[in-house]
Amino acid sequence: MFTPNEKISQIVTKLWNLDENRLEPGKDYDIDLQGYTKVYRKGSADYAREPLFTFVNEEEVFERETYNHFRLLLNNYTCEAGVSEEVTPAEMHENQLFIDAIMETDVMKEAHRVLVDNEKASEDEEEFKQQLYDLWFKLYRRTKGNRSLDSSGFEHVFVGETRGEKDVIGFHNWIQFYLQEKLGHVDYLGYIPRGTPRDDVQRLISIQFSWNDSVKPVGSSFIGTSPEFEVALYTVVCLLSDDYKTPICIDGQYEVEICCQRWGRNLGAAYPVAQ
Repeated sequence: MFTPNEKISQIVTKLWNLDENRLEPGKDYDIDLQGYTKVYRKGSADYAREPLFTFVNEEEVFERETYNHFRLLLNNYTCEAGVSEEVTPAEMHENQLFIDAIMETDVMKEAHRVLVDNEKASEDEEEFKQQLYDLWFKLYRRTKGNRSLDSSGFEHVFVGETRGEKDVIGFHNWIQFYLQEKLGHVDYLGYIPRGTPRDDVQRLISIQFSWNDSVKPVGSSFIGTSPEFEVALYTVVCLLSDDYKTPICIDGQYEVEICCQRWGRNLGAAYPVAQ
């Protein structure tokens, strides 16, 4: 039986309703789910011959400040786990500009207020920005036995990583998916029926895809949500919940488990699981 965490559900619902930059299906983007597949098939067949995204209004979407800053960060990483990341001063500046931009939104202001009220963040905005930087962008070692600083929360959650020759890990963001699909690096293989509504408003889907010949057997992502909402959501759940899986109900409509894993003071993983 699905029993949502009422406190966090209320917080996330408020963040959801404050997300003025959330896109509208049919106006800002369209997707085509096509055929469904199963996790165990793991890319053995393609049940979606066409791309997932049929349309994204790029001129409108990427003119929005937070979307534009977010997009600039996606090519700053070496996606192979175990390969050391090198962050240039220019990339550090891009990271900071992104944090500055999202902190101007009502979504992140509310997330900050909630965390201050729960004694999980400093009231000082600059200190909170540093906390966000450390949580999302500070490098750490993901691969055991490897001394390289090869990963970060942002890279794992939003960009995605590959491990070995066949596995995709992380990669839970629709913007990255769209851009990689447009470049021909992603092949959408079909949707997973788990919790995927087949109606006019697709806000959370579970899908299977390949990325540069590595396969993600199942990955759940929000669709059309803003970068600031996803950062706010995962930051709040990560800092307020002691559980790896936190069941929530968003706006009385979407039942979802938010999975968060801490990596010391950093974010190791964060993603939604449709119910």
